[in-house]
Amino acid sequence: MSLNFNQFAIDANKFLKIYTKELNLGNDTEQAGRILSSILHGLREVISTEESLQLIAQFPMFLKAVYVNGWSSRKKKKVKSMTEFIDLIRVFDGKTSIHDFGSDAKAENYIKSTFMVLRKYISLGELEDIRTELPKDLKFIIYQNIMF
Repeated sequence: MSLNFNQFAIDANKFLKIYTKELNLGNDTEQAGRILSSILHGLREVISTEESLQLIAQFPMFLKAVYVNGWSSRKKKKVKSMTEFIDLIRVFDGKTSIHDFGSDAKAENYIKSTFMVLRKYISLGELEDIRTELPKDLKFIIYQNIMF
């Protein structure tokens, strides 16, 4: 198996342009990248390590890299509501979170859009597995996007 890093970069840039458009961010792929990274990092903090490994097995290389960047085996966060999940992803976004996520409604829309875009890569079975690990108040994010 040969590694074609140029193709990974092409695929990543293509994905990022589509994702940026889905989030209605114009051409601001940097902001879209920060949002994607924060949401994926928040997700990996909520689901089990085993489920994370099953998820990234389905991702293309560029999404695997985003998901695992900075990953540690520290204790998982206890997140019980959408507000707590949004607060968690804002922590991962750091100083730019005020600009990137703004209101909770905007952040929630970005989360929903992210799952819609990721659906291209994730099987229905895996989405259902992830959904079973999410707190009750977050399950609807996956449910809404499985149906599409």
